[in-house]
Amino acid sequence: MNVYDSARMADVLAPLGYAVVDDAAAADMVILNTCHIREKAAEKVYSDLGRVRQLKAAKEKRGGRMIVAVAGCVAQAEGAEILARAPFVDMVFGPQTYHRLPEMVARAHRAGEKVLDTEFPAEPKFDFLPGEASHARAAGAGAAYLTVQEGCDKFCTFCVVPYTRGAEYSRPVAGVVAEAGRLAALGAREITLLGQNVNNYHGEGPGGVEWGLGRLIAELAAIAGLERIRYTTSYPADMDDGLIAAHRDVAKLMPFLHLPVQSGSDRILKAMNRRHTAGDYRRLAARLRDARPDIALSSDFIVGFPGETEADFAETLALVDAIGFAQAYSFKYSPRPGTPAAAIGEQVPDAVKGERLARLQEKLNAQQRAFNHGAVGRVMDVLLERPGRDPGQLVGRSPFMQAVHTEAPASALGSLVPLRITAAHANSLAGVAAADARTALADVRASA
Repeated sequence: MNVYDSARMADVLAPLGYAVVDDAAAADMVILNTCHIREKAAEKVYSDLGRVRQLKAAKEKRGGRMIVAVAGCVAQAEGAEILARAPFVDMVFGPQTYHRLPEMVARAHRAGEKVLDTEFPAEPKFDFLPGEASHARAAGAGAAYLTVQEGCDKFCTFCVVPYTRGAEYSRPVAGVVAEAGRLAALGAREITLLGQNVNNYHGEGPGGVEWGLGRLIAELAAIAGLERIRYTTSYPADMDDGLIAAHRDVAKLMPFLHLPVQSGSDRILKAMNRRHTAGDYRRLAARLRDARPDIALSSDFIVGFPGETEADFAETLALVDAIGFAQAYSFKYSPRPGTPAAAIGEQVPDAVKGERLARLQEKLNAQQRAFNHGAVGRVMDVLLERPGRDPGQLVGRSPFMQAVHTEAPASALGSLVPLRITAAHANSLAGVAAADARTALADVRASA
């Protein structure tokens, strides 16, 4: 979502004469767009600001000027503290306010003000963004991000998102469809729909009728030139019948779903204020696989949540064995200031967290390796998104979000090509061009 927001900031600033540059030292404005979800996020911001301060001082010594801004969730959480600790910063603004950037820049540049804007405005920011993008909001060549939902009403006890992103808001259908159409016209073959709880999308459709995410996906699938649709991140309790049916019925919806479970212990899930049990999650995974047998699941896990016992952790390992994940993200619990879990007295010792995390990751990594090795010999459509490390190499994504390396000319960037998978590694695949595209596509459908 921060990638999307950063690109929209560039769109907002373009009419003022600003354009994105590759070298921060040459910039007239540097914006750090920040995330507060992980431990020590604020410290990292201040470390980065130290480097930006040197760039700003060097530019001023040459007679120039550089506006420095901090945006995003750390800005929302820290607010005036950033201006106090880093007085060379000119602007601090939260993720709901970047549509007001022109006004902020005018105040900072012309009047020399220190600008602080961390309010949650009554008007949705999407209503005030430029209709025509200056560039595709790229996830890679041929791929783009599109925010359809923001905010969170769930208040998990470990999470700061409701405090930094605000209440849940779903964009109206017309605006989403129009933006998706523009992205497709700019060359996007794949669009990833974004939201903190994206599967709880409930935007206003034609005639004031509320649409769910499944219906929105079916509508987007009709856009010419758009070949792939993904969405992230989902909340298990918000997976409804319509969205599960979309996985069965919409061919352009990719067979990969990131569905964070966080823990396999019902006791810990309740302490986290998650609105599902381990049994709910197992049943949901079974329903998804009934609808789309080849669907690959990814998840998030928090290890060492306050009060977690060895028995609780064993239930997490049992859930991993029962479900089987193609990918997963796992972390040691870290207290986020201001969240209820940070005040719980039963904090798990860091050494215990580390030992449990190592055991969990060993199991998850083995599942990912097995999933990747299962792809060898198959033919898959791969969207080539970026150059690889080696000359003549491009890297793309399989339908299951695996990175795939292949030899191909740079002109193939942004293309959707059939590749036969020849090798599997821990975190990626290798492939070669299929001899016959028609045969390759038939092979992928048959193996699906």
